[in-house]
Amino acid sequence: MPAITVLIKPVSSICNLHCKYCFYYDITEHRNEKNYGLMSYNTLEILVKKVFEYGDNIVGFTFQGGEPTLAGLNFYKNLIDMQKKYNTKNLIVNNAIQTNGIIINDNWGEFLAKNNFLAGLSLDGPKDIHDQNRIDVNGTGSYKRIEKTIKIFNKYKVQYNILSVVTKSVARHVQKIYKYYSKNEFNYLQFIPCLDPLDSEAGKNTYSLTPEDYEEFLKNLFDLWYKDFKEGKKISIRMFDNIIQILLGLRPESCDMNGRCSSNLVVESDGSCYPCDFYVIDEWNIGNIKENNIDNLLHGEKAKEFIDKSKSIPDNCLKCKFISICRGGCRRHYEPINEKALGKNYFCSSYKAFYKYAILRLQEISNIIGKF
Repeated sequence: MPAITVLIKPVSSICNLHCKYCFYYDITEHRNEKNYGLMSYNTLEILVKKVFEYGDNIVGFTFQGGEPTLAGLNFYKNLIDMQKKYNTKNLIVNNAIQTNGIIINDNWGEFLAKNNFLAGLSLDGPKDIHDQNRIDVNGTGSYKRIEKTIKIFNKYKVQYNILSVVTKSVARHVQKIYKYYSKNEFNYLQFIPCLDPLDSEAGKNTYSLTPEDYEEFLKNLFDLWYKDFKEGKKISIRMFDNIIQILLGLRPESCDMNGRCSSNLVVESDGSCYPCDFYVIDEWNIGNIKENNIDNLLHGEKAKEFIDKSKSIPDNCLKCKFISICRGGCRRHYEPINEKALGKNYFCSSYKAFYKYAILRLQEISNIIGKF
């Protein structure tokens, strides 16, 4: 069996923030059960046991939400015990958690470092930008609390990267944000374009990212990244790293650059499973981990249907000179999708303009890296 990474939502949609652009809050509005509550230890143990039975060489457990730290530290201590119990094949185990950082304290910092968790910390830049959208239920920004979390992570040497959602404001202040990240020595960055709700017209919210916004963001971000690279400062930006991998003839690790969807294993707190984090809705429920083995979940009819719907890349994409790099992009950016085929990627013009702008320098960097 292959290596496998499962994405787990141990507290379903429960969160201690109320970010204006939260895509998972929108997801819950598109299913009958908006919140499945806390994952039981029994469900967690069944999941861990089946992952180790299925996996080979490497297994990964990634926790998201909602806010996954709300499951409590004991939940993760039990996870470690279960992993030791069921790892009878001595597989490599990778644990990761995506957090807003609100309740991280010294106990969390010590635990994450001791057990080699990779933490993704949600941060949208300096205070004035971050606090526009990442707010609590009272409308108060979360930046000051995240500052404390960063100090804790640094104190205990927790491995962490920064995940930023590219909103209209973030796109317009990329130089300020990049300078802020550089000053704080955040060298591992991921930027994901903001998603409008599934059933709304794109670009109509105050935070909405238009294709024009995203195009300028990508160009400006690349210029800053390229300048640092040429001056010997290596900053990891996930999208650019994946492009370089493609140019080197390697497979990208980011699923939106593979040219079609795959069936992943996203596990809600009640054990129900879905093929993609963007589609944790009733329509794409592929079964429950408590009642099915992983092979059947990943290769069942519903999972195959999900994959097949992503294969029909539009003709205009297939004719594009950048198709070998772009590969059509993320399926979620094609919504609404008709019953038979994808329509057009909302950010198609953004990617096309960006690749035209940056391709020669991307090839230059790939040639430099390829020599090592």
